[in-house]
Amino acid sequence: MSLRLYDTLTRRLQPVAPLEPGHVRIYTCGPTVWNRAHIGNFRTFLFEDVLRRWLERRFERVTHVMNLTDVDDRLIRNATERGHDLAEETAPWVEGFFADVDTLGIRRAHHYPRATAYIEEMVRLIERLEAAGVTYRSEGGIYFRIAGFPRYGALSGIPAGGLVAGMSGRVDADDYAKEDARDFALWKAVEPGAIGWETRLGRGRPGWHIECSAMSMALLGESLDIHCGGVDNIFPHHENEIAQSEAATGRTFVRLWCHAQHLTVDSEKMAKRFGNFLTVPDLLEAGYRPSAIRYLLITGAHYRRTLDWNEEPLRAADEAVGRLREFRDRVRALPDGVGGEGIGGRAAAATADFAAAMDDDLNLPEAVGRLFAAIRDLNRLLDATTPSAAVRQTLVAMVDQADDVLGVLPLADRERVGSSLGAEEEELLARRVAARAGRDFEESDRIRADLLQRGIIVEDTPQGQRWKRA
Repeated sequence: MSLRLYDTLTRRLQPVAPLEPGHVRIYTCGPTVWNRAHIGNFRTFLFEDVLRRWLERRFERVTHVMNLTDVDDRLIRNATERGHDLAEETAPWVEGFFADVDTLGIRRAHHYPRATAYIEEMVRLIERLEAAGVTYRSEGGIYFRIAGFPRYGALSGIPAGGLVAGMSGRVDADDYAKEDARDFALWKAVEPGAIGWETRLGRGRPGWHIECSAMSMALLGESLDIHCGGVDNIFPHHENEIAQSEAATGRTFVRLWCHAQHLTVDSEKMAKRFGNFLTVPDLLEAGYRPSAIRYLLITGAHYRRTLDWNEEPLRAADEAVGRLREFRDRVRALPDGVGGEGIGGRAAAATADFAAAMDDDLNLPEAVGRLFAAIRDLNRLLDATTPSAAVRQTLVAMVDQADDVLGVLPLADRERVGSSLGAEEEELLARRVAARAGRDFEESDRIRADLLQRGIIVEDTPQGQRWKRA
């Protein structure tokens, strides 16, 4: 089965068939660095991380670009009020974004273009649009004429005739004169002394939408394979990207459009303007583990379904990560036995089931359901059999391949190193896992008693060994 993803434009599952065989080029809309990104943003970024990880398992090469929007109306307003240039204004938010990316184990994109570094590319693209006759100038600004692009609205399902003032601009009506309230700004004129750039178009700054088109084309070409973002990017941002890109090039801009649904709190969208947002540092300060945060955001619901945030599923996520880590540790500590072909067959089937669910529009909730069903069966089988080295490798591969997508075990290991346990206590716990795997229950009980004297209670559960402080 080949990988299929839901395409927002055609509204159906489509196979991933890259323009360049074996090489997938993907562009994901990154943060506007005017404030700390919240975990609603990171639900989308984590969906994109899972997609990137699975693409890398399915194709020889993946090139991933995520932009950083470091110029827009809010940034300029904040910078002006604080007496900063844009670099000074955005620096702490960029640093915070990458700190959160690393905390949640997100693989870094191959390129993080910043809008301010691609002004010339935006100017050239706007000049192509002027040559194509789909723009006009008004009071020093340059606008895209939506009426000049008949296919406008195909992505969102919002026909051009249904638009009203302000719907297609990031700031209501852009505060500029337009021929038509539906049109959007490509270039905004600015007053002398205001933040802007001297260009062939005149002194000004880019509109929001032109930035992503120019940067994606510069780094990935005029047609790319996959473009992602949150559902709130569909309109107007991605609709406008299609219009300006295809009007300039005459080519299909994107082959597959993929969008993640909102993260909600009490059924309301998480957003800064609603005051109901949480950041990664907020959750860490409250004592939550990065591995659990990551696990919940990627498995709590299919990426195209709304996920409601609350503490109960977060605790369940923490337990799920613990079960996966304990099974991994148990398998690694197994001594070499003989046979166990049935165990190997169950692990191989679980790996195939996981892959089938992922190939079906990244159905990660289904994939982990199948994985943990297999782990439950395998724990029972391992209680009765010590498998051969070859079978043990099949078990290790099952866990490693699943976590190459989940990405939680490196975080859990890092958390364990930073836990209150000392090196000797960690070693005793690992030796006890090995002793139980070898059915040396006398040694296992001796280690349990030693740990209890150190104030550590060890419990054996169907999912493996657990410990807690007395």
